[in-house]
Amino acid sequence: MKKIMSRSIISLILALSFLLGLGFLCFRYITENSLWASQTYNQYLSTGKGLSSAGTIYDRNKTPLAYSENSQRLYSDDYNIRLGTLHAVGDSSYNIATALQTRYRAQLVGHSSIFGYGLPESLRSKGNMRLTLDANVCGKVYEAFDGLKGACFVYNYKTGEVLCMVSTPAYDPQNVPDTIPDGAYLNNAISSTYSPGSIYKIITTVALLEEYPDAENMTFTCNGKKEFDGDDVTCLEHHGEMSLKEAFAWSCNIAFADAATAVGADKMQSTSEKLGVTRSYNISGVKSAQGHFDLKDANGNQLAWSGVGQYTDMVNPAQMAILCGAIANGGSAKLPTYIDGVYSGNSPRFMSENTAQRMQEIMRYTISDYYGDSMFGGLTVGAKTGTAEVGEGKEPNAWMVGYSTDEDYPLAFAVVVEEGGYGFYTAGPIARTAMIESAKSLGFEG
Repeated sequence: MKKIMSRSIISLILALSFLLGLGFLCFRYITENSLWASQTYNQYLSTGKGLSSAGTIYDRNKTPLAYSENSQRLYSDDYNIRLGTLHAVGDSSYNIATALQTRYRAQLVGHSSIFGYGLPESLRSKGNMRLTLDANVCGKVYEAFDGLKGACFVYNYKTGEVLCMVSTPAYDPQNVPDTIPDGAYLNNAISSTYSPGSIYKIITTVALLEEYPDAENMTFTCNGKKEFDGDDVTCLEHHGEMSLKEAFAWSCNIAFADAATAVGADKMQSTSEKLGVTRSYNISGVKSAQGHFDLKDANGNQLAWSGVGQYTDMVNPAQMAILCGAIANGGSAKLPTYIDGVYSGNSPRFMSENTAQRMQEIMRYTISDYYGDSMFGGLTVGAKTGTAEVGEGKEPNAWMVGYSTDEDYPLAFAVVVEEGGYGFYTAGPIARTAMIESAKSLGFEG
């Protein structure tokens, strides 16, 4: 009797387990069948056959970026637009894992949760998709890179709409070359991290402002080098005595090594985490690369260099644009999306409105009193350049990040050029093109 009872219990447990497993499988099929259909092992799609009858991908102005005609997948007639939107749109072979034609191919082709791909093409409901990107802006920014490697990301921090997302190197999806440049399958704007150099002084400044209410009244002294914990931090200039605003605009290494030392490792670590450096964002379903900041085993000299943006600091371009958007927007911003109708949500509050306002004044001074407003065609811009050392025998990475506070053109941007040298000279012209053209997309006439 006991054996029969035991066997009955075991049978019941097995039956319940089977039913639970079957129920879970059905639930996953109902909720995620389009994702399963989009996997690379799907032979219908893996050959590219599916895209030959797929829906159209448009930019924000309804300009076709990818469409099907006569059983062929075709792309924009403009060469620079094809390459400038490659990492958002993708190619016909699904080489770019984060691109629309890879991630949303089931919707584009008209996959049915009931019939799969079994319906005749004439009965399928093909999914047209619209991006928030402006194709003309992306094309002009791609051209501005002029063969250099890197990324540009511009978005509206009020609405979250990404107007420009360009990654280089790229290739022509209409005429795919036999040899693809190294790194061309990666969307650097979202999926790569770089040594930040002086743009990290934004984070160090926020830490200083939060720790010292009178930080703007501090003075710093630069003689070209200073010893921290037995080793030197160096600066290219001998700036002498300067205010915080001047130190930020002049990008003085000694001043920000002093600032990081003054606030301490715990404050630098907590501020970096709070401002999103170590966070991954969901950008239209794509997880952005996490940056890196870790002072756990750092000595005093390494702490000093971390405040300058060296040591082991790493950041992502989209991440830096989000931070700049939050500064411009009073401490928080909309999270970006490049697919129309896909809402990514709000960023957490990075800082108080008071700190954001003080940061705006400091970053605005860099443009208005140092670089000049003509650089951005009359837009009211606050920004920071960066030149990041990346190792012996290599040129530094060049950066420029910032935002516009013009009510009609609430744009935040990040530009990085791999081994580009000085930020102002290399990333600056690309940032100028990106911001002016993005603002024109919103009606700017400057």
